[in-house]
Order: sequence, then structure tokens, then C-alpha cells
Amino acid sequence: MKAIILFLSGVGFQEILLIGLFVLVFFGAKKIPEFMKGLGKGVKEFKSAVNDVKKDVEEAGKIEDGK
Repeated sequence: MKAIILFLSGVGFQEILLIGLFVLVFFGAKKIPEFMKGLGKGVKEFKSAVNDVKKDVEEAGKIEDGK
């Protein structure tokens, strides 16, 4: 999360607006909701995978502590 904030710290409102307009022109108004839906699903799957890995690491630590 800190990396995102550091990345966006140098980006102003004009740059974000320009990127938004570029995306609107490039993808079209009808494709943006589909794109965002797919992006949301990808983020959700990524977070789920991260949580699964955390659980596996915690379980492995508990097994090691038990030996």
C-alpha cells in the first residue's frame, strides 16, 4: 500500500484526469464497466490467495513450534 501512495504522490489531478480521458477514449464507455468488473475479480482472487498463503505459513509455524 505504501508503494502505491509513493507512486501516486507525484501525480496531480491533471494527470489523473488525462489518464481517465485516455482510458475513456481508448476503451469506450461500454467497455469500462466490464474492465473494472474484471479488475475487481482479479483483485479479489489475489487477496484470497494472499490470505491462503498467510494461513499456510501460520499453520507451518504452529507445526514447527509443536516439534
